[in-house]
Amino acid sequence: MARFVRKSVSSRRGWGVLLVAALVAVGGFWALRPFLTPYLSILWARVKYAFAPPQQVVFVPQDQVARIVEATLRAYTATAQAERSTPTPTPSPPGPTVTLAPTFTPTVTPTPLPARVYLKGARHEYQEWNNCGPATLSMALSYWGWKGWQTTVAQVTKPNPRDKNVSPYEMENFVTGHTPYNFVWRMGGDLNLLKRFLANGFPIMVEKGFYGHGFEGWMGHYELLVGYDDAKGQFTAYDSFRGPDYPVPYDRLREDWRAFNYLFLLPYPKDREDEVQALLGPWADEAWANRRALAVAQEETQRLTGQALFFAWFNVATSHVRLREYVDAAYAYDMAFAIYAQLPQDERPWRMLWYQTGPYWAYYYSGRYQDVINLATTILAAMSEPILEESYYWRAMAKAALGDKAGAIDDLEEAVRLNPNFQAGLYQLSMLKGTGP
Repeated sequence: MARFVRKSVSSRRGWGVLLVAALVAVGGFWALRPFLTPYLSILWARVKYAFAPPQQVVFVPQDQVARIVEATLRAYTATAQAERSTPTPTPSPPGPTVTLAPTFTPTVTPTPLPARVYLKGARHEYQEWNNCGPATLSMALSYWGWKGWQTTVAQVTKPNPRDKNVSPYEMENFVTGHTPYNFVWRMGGDLNLLKRFLANGFPIMVEKGFYGHGFEGWMGHYELLVGYDDAKGQFTAYDSFRGPDYPVPYDRLREDWRAFNYLFLLPYPKDREDEVQALLGPWADEAWANRRALAVAQEETQRLTGQALFFAWFNVATSHVRLREYVDAAYAYDMAFAIYAQLPQDERPWRMLWYQTGPYWAYYYSGRYQDVINLATTILAAMSEPILEESYYWRAMAKAALGDKAGAIDDLEEAVRLNPNFQAGLYQLSMLKGTGP
């Protein structure tokens, strides 16, 4: 009997040791969770994408629209091929009629730009996980003396560290609401404009396409330009992923920049407002900038092929959205998605809707609510972690428009759970629940 008791006590002690060890292990894992989360997320993404490759997922607009677009695309492809083989100009493919941007004639002769510029004073930061936006904005602000870090920006712009993107409007809201600086962003920029700001002492941010070591496929990326060198034909960037003083050839930047409609972003001191407006020139007028972006994109649809052609048509559509020409925008997005479906799978920029929400605006304000729902569902289902608050938001808006109030509330609740600072989602949720103003 004594032996049995001793054995039972020993057994209980053994189980107790294992339980304590397990609790310590769980506690250690919980303490390390913030550090392990990126690696676990990457591992899960690789597992999911191995079984369900996102580049195989193709969004197709509703059948009737899709058939029209497919026929138009065939006609356009034949026209474009003929145009490349003969110098005789041919008309654009059938579709909405648009007005090209006016040619701008400066009223003041610009001062010739120096051949080389390098701005000192910015603090380089390597980005944390999914944090190129906050890191790049932090670097840009540091040039003007701001003492915060990327974590300061991220706490406001992406309280969920798994969030995949910080949009330009979120950066603008952070700068104007949480710092003593001003902020401007426009589409349709060009290399000379970037150089003009740099030559006058303003580091400038761009958003562009990116292929990085260890990443699967194309993604979006912010970069801070701090200089240029005409003799070498390159910009100098503070890149949150690749490091400080990273060389970016002019041609490479132009190609990568196309994916975001030549978007540039600029935080700057309030007492230099007049100088910034003068340097912007016609870009100070946002409508002019959007018309220019539209004209550039339309021209590019006439001469580009493959992935670049997809970006060009996407930019046509995005420019129409910025101009609130939603039916024209929806048509152009249909064209872009049709081209996307024809790309080789390894060339498809399948993360595109992580960063740009223009198609939702276009389809929603064209009354194509089911396309909004289908697109959002397609994008979310293809993600390893369905955590785009904007996709949930627009799906909710479309559901509400179709009378599905309960479904809309569910999606809005998920949107604000993912980003508690998402003001548009909070407002619409309060309105649907009857608790808003």
